[in-house]
Amino acid sequence: MPTIEPSTVAASYARAVLSATADGAGGTAGPGAWASPADRLPFTEVRALWDTVIGTRGGDPYAGLRVGDGIKPGSLHVLGHVVLTCASLAEAAEAAVRYHPLVSQAGTVSLERGGEATRVRYRPTVDPATMHPQQVEAVVTGIVRAARWIAGDDWAPRSVSFTHARTGSAAPYARVLGCPVAFGAAENAITVANRDLDRPRAPHDPELGALHRAYADRLLRELSASVTLAERVRQWLDHAPLDGTGLADAGRGVHLSPRTLRRSLQEEGTSWRALLDAARHRRARRLLETTDLPLDRVAPLVGLSGATTLVRAFTRWEGITPGAYRARGAGSG
Repeated sequence: MPTIEPSTVAASYARAVLSATADGAGGTAGPGAWASPADRLPFTEVRALWDTVIGTRGGDPYAGLRVGDGIKPGSLHVLGHVVLTCASLAEAAEAAVRYHPLVSQAGTVSLERGGEATRVRYRPTVDPATMHPQQVEAVVTGIVRAARWIAGDDWAPRSVSFTHARTGSAAPYARVLGCPVAFGAAENAITVANRDLDRPRAPHDPELGALHRAYADRLLRELSASVTLAERVRQWLDHAPLDGTGLADAGRGVHLSPRTLRRSLQEEGTSWRALLDAARHRRARRLLETTDLPLDRVAPLVGLSGATTLVRAFTRWEGITPGAYRARGAGSG
């Protein structure tokens, strides 16, 4: 099956993952392989990098903690520099929600403010099966580390939770995060006291912050204008076998769960059914134009049950039968 990459990660973050390894270099691609920290890498490439960092024999359960706790401003692309100019943790948290896609499109950050505390949530947008638990731990721990740039190294949230099970000792989590840590929870989240969030930070640099935000907004617009998910699915379908292909297959092809894929396509104003129908139309036209295959052999190649079904579908698409379409093409040659 072909793979279409829906999510990219900033090369600056990938460098941070590499720097957390014992020797500072792992995998087949070192930092020199990326021309600029501003480059973006496919999520699958970063996942392969994590495979190397974690190791193959049982894995390193604390790799995510090391990566997250070692995060520096430059590792988070321009978001890191925005955070350094924020007037409070609340402002920094809002910046993380807005600009996290510049660091990685493989997940989203959101806030839920309560009366006394706020939950900062992280949710992967790729299929959870394609993301190591350590990758999630690196993001959450990195948010805590970034908060300490503002609040001080002795600051700690009220609590942290992860949806996955704990595989190592609890002690390193308590030491690095400095708070109670729950596993097997309903969400990946950091709970922060509102009094900590709202405490003014002095001094801070609003003018420099405005410059960083303007640059981040421009990059965000450029990133948002990249290829849509619907187009990536179209590309995937153009190379996929259409006989028996379903939503789950397409989800694996673009690294999304079927549920997320269906919802995201709906948000873009289309659907899996519509994209599959259009792919069958494109492939039927191509086969009719470039081959002499009989209709009963064309039909399964476009995912239809037989010649009669193909004739009915093609007439709906083109307004003429496959035979008339071929004859028209031959007559114009």
